[in-house]
Amino acid sequence: MGEDSQTINARTQDEDDAKKSIDGNDDEYIAPRIVQIAGEYPGVTTETYLSITSEPAAEFGQWAYDFTDPDGPQLGTVAVPGMTSVYETEDPVVLIGGHFDLGVQLPDEIKDPVDLIVLCDRARTYFAERKFLVMELEENPGMIKIGAFSSKEEMPSTAKILGHVTLVQIPWLPSMQRKKSGFMEEDQLF
Repeated sequence: MGEDSQTINARTQDEDDAKKSIDGNDDEYIAPRIVQIAGEYPGVTTETYLSITSEPAAEFGQWAYDFTDPDGPQLGTVAVPGMTSVYETEDPVVLIGGHFDLGVQLPDEIKDPVDLIVLCDRARTYFAERKFLVMELEENPGMIKIGAFSSKEEMPSTAKILGHVTLVQIPWLPSMQRKKSGFMEEDQLF
């Protein structure tokens, strides 16, 4: 005795739904990267910044995961979006910094500090023009400072470069929503 058409259709629908839930990566997929958080800037010590461990980025088309070490220090982690600048960050660590402390301009109606994710690469310990550098200054030993300079001459001579900022991620806030213009072509973009 065969199955009726309703049973066959239900089974086919279940199989189709199962296939839709499977997502395969291609060879250009860059996975989000899991990075440990060193602390809230300002106030992160050089020792803490340098002591955070990092894992290499997943190969293109692969993904990454992390198991917390139950015997080690319990540090926060954050998933950073998969993109080229994150993938190329060789020795990553994240700082959490308020937008006022970092000098990031947000809409005027935002009065309270907004926490930003600051991805740093500790492998880049050289000067680069107009790049945000993570430094330790001789006049404030043991604490990190973030700054950018147009030329090496502008940088304090006592600065020790501990890394570069490779990404600053700003959360979406309701005050950032654009007002509708009334033109369908423009409004579809938002």
